[in-house]
Amino acid sequence: MAQPAEFDVIVVGGGPSGATAATDLAMQGHRVLLLDKAGRIKPCGGAIPPRLMRDFDIPAQLLCAHANAARMIAPSGKVVDMPIEGGYVGMVNRDTFDEFLRERAAKSGAERRKGEFERLEHQADGPTVIHYVDSEGHAQQVTARYVIGADGARSKVGKQTIKGAEKIPCVFAYHEIIAVPETLSGDFDPSRCDVYYQGHLSPDFYAWIFPHGSTASIGVGSAQKGFSLRGAIKDLRAASGLDVNETVRTEGAPIPLKPLDRWDNGRDVLLAGDAAGVVAPSSGEGIYYAMVCGREAAAAVSEALATGKVSALKLARKRFMKAHGKVFWVLAIMQHFWYRSDKRRERFVQMCADPDVQYLTWQAYMNKELVRAKPAAHARIFLKDMGHLLGLSPT
Repeated sequence: MAQPAEFDVIVVGGGPSGATAATDLAMQGHRVLLLDKAGRIKPCGGAIPPRLMRDFDIPAQLLCAHANAARMIAPSGKVVDMPIEGGYVGMVNRDTFDEFLRERAAKSGAERRKGEFERLEHQADGPTVIHYVDSEGHAQQVTARYVIGADGARSKVGKQTIKGAEKIPCVFAYHEIIAVPETLSGDFDPSRCDVYYQGHLSPDFYAWIFPHGSTASIGVGSAQKGFSLRGAIKDLRAASGLDVNETVRTEGAPIPLKPLDRWDNGRDVLLAGDAAGVVAPSSGEGIYYAMVCGREAAAAVSEALATGKVSALKLARKRFMKAHGKVFWVLAIMQHFWYRSDKRRERFVQMCADPDVQYLTWQAYMNKELVRAKPAAHARIFLKDMGHLLGLSPT
């Protein structure tokens, strides 16, 4: 007779995706273990849309800042401001935000343990065994019927169980958290997100300065090997007058920019969040999509537990891509065309000055879906977009 599992589900990784999955599963009455490596804070601009606040019941006090505009900076130094009409970009600190989500999972009934995943073992006639090292360095093991791997872009769970997971394309991100004094320095605005599309700061992505209340995130991403991310941040801080500000901490990590073709192993493992590759191309936005992915993973695993059909695990990717795949496709095309040279970046920033572009961009960001209410605006943007790409529009 098969030995019973200690848990229905083990969630490896306590970021937004894993913590959301653990919360949803625990609230449904499942036996859940949330296994998280302590002390890690992911480099992240920390931007979240109003829809995330609504869909995941996030209290307003978790926001460290509200941004009511974005500033796009072209290679030439030209600036385009994009005010947000009727909305905002919420900013969170990942240390406090992620811990809130983990604590909510625990309050919902999930058991929390601090430890680092080592390997997964399949038994011929029994539950899946998870081997991990606890916070004191001791080897431990625990059993479960299903495992959700939410352990980041270089997921150990994924590499061991999902074909192709080790080949996920990534941008490497690095940022520095700086202190913001009461007397502001440089051109920093605590209510604005600044995005730099300049090849010397990132040859294939962008750099940013995002407000975080008493601190700010200054970051950059690039997939180009050998490019100095630290050097780019040093240059950006000097150019923006923020080189005199105290550096609170620094962080770096790979950020995936393409969803994996498969998220489950057809048996007992399902990936979620960065491990599944659900970071939006072009923008690099990941928190909202990670939490949606975690919710879909929880729903799929719950269905597998209820029916005994492992084919239910495939539903997580199917449902996520149905809801967001078209947005990811559009953003991937944008990144491919507009981030390839400073000439194209210049035209991209110029295009952002268009009122139609600004309206549809902010509506899509805040509501997390393509806006269909203004077909004429879409047509105008398409024509302008092609004109800029072909060099037919004036610079």
